[in-house]
Amino acid sequence: MDKYGLIGYPLGHSFSINYFNEKFQNEGIDAEYVNFEIPTIEDLTEVIASNPQLKGLNVTIPYKEKVISYLDYVSPEARAIGAVNVIKVEHKGNKTILKGFNSDVIGFTQSIEPMLESFHKKALILGTGGASKAIQFGLKSLGIESVLVSRYERPGTVQYDKITADDIHEYNVIVNCTPCGMFPHSNECPRLPYEAMDSHNLLYDLIYNPDTTLFMHKGAQQGATVKNGLEMLLLQAFASWEFWNGR
Repeated sequence: MDKYGLIGYPLGHSFSINYFNEKFQNEGIDAEYVNFEIPTIEDLTEVIASNPQLKGLNVTIPYKEKVISYLDYVSPEARAIGAVNVIKVEHKGNKTILKGFNSDVIGFTQSIEPMLESFHKKALILGTGGASKAIQFGLKSLGIESVLVSRYERPGTVQYDKITADDIHEYNVIVNCTPCGMFPHSNECPRLPYEAMDSHNLLYDLIYNPDTTLFMHKGAQQGATVKNGLEMLLLQAFASWEFWNGR
């Protein structure tokens, strides 16, 4: 039986394990998907060694960047982003080859592209973590320039309290890559001048629990188009399967 899995720490809320095991059952695929909750990235070597039937892994927080040094090959896209969240495991004789990819970009761009209008030229990306790098890369590939928003003074970022109504009009695509507003903190949202938003704004939240975050709700009240991260997750899972078994 083939094996697939997820590495990260902690792994309380994994979407992947349910998605893939359901897929295997529904499609009669002789495989299983398991969570490998590893306290340090060094444990990856042990996971690979003790699971010879492993064909692929997803990678989540906090190892998307740290895992790169363990890989034999990294796709140009993942290298440019500096983060890997899909690993293809190949066995050649007694040698194991690990190849790294990034499905965040694919999931995000395929999900947001149909919503973009000609007046969507610039974006604010809330957060500076691994996901925000992939989002920035994805937006650039769609012809949208972006600025990262941070709570702290950092080179190349703008701070929340400096964002004006004019910025909201100019940077009318806003993508939340932070955990702010995620269950159980559903009554929180990023600090933005929401009252300046209108029908030209597109708010995309990577969070999918709750379905409608306060960030989305406050934008929608002003007439903005809003979307959560569930479709992106499904598209990412689909892309993972393609990396493991396609082409």
